[in-house]
Amino acid sequence: MSDNADSQIFDRHLLRVRRQRRAARYGDFDFLKQEVASRLDDRLYDVNRSFHTAADIGSHSGIMASLLGKHPGIETIISADISGNMVRQSTGFPVIADEEFLPFKDDSLSLITSVLSLHWVNDLPGALIQVNRALKPDGLFMAALFGGETLTELRQALLQAEMQEMGGASPRVSPFVDVREAGDLLQRAGFALSVADTERITVDYSDALSLMRDLRGMGESNALLSRHRAPMTRRTMMATAEAYHDLFGRPDGRIPASFDIVFLTGWSPHESQQQPLKPGSATVNLGDALKMFGEDLKDPEAGN
Repeated sequence: MSDNADSQIFDRHLLRVRRQRRAARYGDFDFLKQEVASRLDDRLYDVNRSFHTAADIGSHSGIMASLLGKHPGIETIISADISGNMVRQSTGFPVIADEEFLPFKDDSLSLITSVLSLHWVNDLPGALIQVNRALKPDGLFMAALFGGETLTELRQALLQAEMQEMGGASPRVSPFVDVREAGDLLQRAGFALSVADTERITVDYSDALSLMRDLRGMGESNALLSRHRAPMTRRTMMATAEAYHDLFGRPDGRIPASFDIVFLTGWSPHESQQQPLKPGSATVNLGDALKMFGEDLKDPEAGN
């Protein structure tokens, strides 16, 4: 994490306070975390490997830890979160820890997961480097975080409402990582065989106020350092709901909320992993290879 204050985007202290407050009723609002954790777990089942020691960072109430506990071979599961009230609900071994300052020893874990938490990290490249260091050689990192055009409808509705009511817009929704940027960050952090892809989850709501209530219950409301400290006025809130319906309302009166989920997969480097060939190291001429499959390399305009 950088010491430069200008690099700080999120109020991590506020994020911790909100998770502490929301922990008791988090189960009423964890449907999205449940769904994304299930999708990440499905991907883990596709990996034909056994892992002995796992850690879930940004674990909240331990949803991912519960799923990891069903995998044969995993003997130790650590749930790490900045909120003590959250991790005490987990089935994993509870550790109060900030993703920006991971407490794990180098080469100590065979699997690290994270579900819908890393989008709040100020120094994501630094956090990924720490994850890579904590993994044993050939250890696996799998994560899911909000990215892309997440909450694009709410952003547009807020912009229109604040321009109408206040004559200008304030930062209300967090910036999210792009899938291509996420893939680059994995490589920069030293991961091998890195993959980043995205899936969109659309949730229907009766109105924008219900969506904003769910975001508060999830602990996902505005935690930008540059946010206005005064709460949104009721007038602006109602204008946002009206704009949301006007822009995105469906014939049945309901509205969509889009969540782009960026899935990350990377391996700690190990000599046993498949390596790309060095340029110029091919042992078969391309022309000869094509002839093996019956390809005619002659100019199609030329005669036989």
